[in-house]
Amino acid sequence: MSHKLISAALCCVSLATVAEEATTLKVESPYTASAELGMLFKTGDTNSADIKSGFDLTHELNEWKSTVTLGLLIKKSEQEDENGEEHFITSDQNWTAVGQTNYTLDKASPNYIYGNVSYEDNRFSNFKSQSSVSTGWGRRWFESEKATLDADIGPGYKRDVIRKTDTQVEQTKSAFIVQAQALYKRQINEHVLFKQLLVAKYAPKADENSTYKARTSITTKLLETLQLKFSFTLDYNTDVEDGKENVNTETAMTLVYSF
Repeated sequence: MSHKLISAALCCVSLATVAEEATTLKVESPYTASAELGMLFKTGDTNSADIKSGFDLTHELNEWKSTVTLGLLIKKSEQEDENGEEHFITSDQNWTAVGQTNYTLDKASPNYIYGNVSYEDNRFSNFKSQSSVSTGWGRRWFESEKATLDADIGPGYKRDVIRKTDTQVEQTKSAFIVQAQALYKRQINEHVLFKQLLVAKYAPKADENSTYKARTSITTKLLETLQLKFSFTLDYNTDVEDGKENVNTETAMTLVYSF
């Protein structure tokens, strides 16, 4: 009788242990997301202090990896109405959306194929909007415990809508492009992450606009889900109207919340 009681007790303890371990195990979500908000200082076509916000979403499952990046820049300026009173209004804004999906060809191989779409609505420049699509081949060229380097290249199609002015009507220019991009990440230490992004959209014909972007960022962890991010972005267009800058830069400091 005593042996049966002992066996039953041991069985209960084992079941309790298994149940406890099952409740403590967490299923890792394939989704990661972050949102940021802060101030931005802009030079080039416009010198201003603006509000910057953004949202990043990543989904990784098996061979698939998809990312969506949204950004919004709003300029607030003080203007005088017909009664002579000053009011803060939204005088300019710029928003962007970029999506990319990668498919790894082999789990043992760092090669992947990708599809990329992007759209930018920018009231700061002479372009009313700029959009593109691209697909091609990429590879993880370097990976260590602290750093990775991914780069891809492929053909694509770009569409620029040039804003109407006093001297010209609204125009739409389309071009075939070669898109190349590279992303380098390095975990400097437990709390600091460095990122360098380079994107080129090259239009082969001489009279077509090519664009180049470089973004450098350093993110410092403040809390488990809260980071402070410093970033510098350089945008270059080869073909702009007279009076507009080819190069525009953004220097920003934002708070990032990860969830």
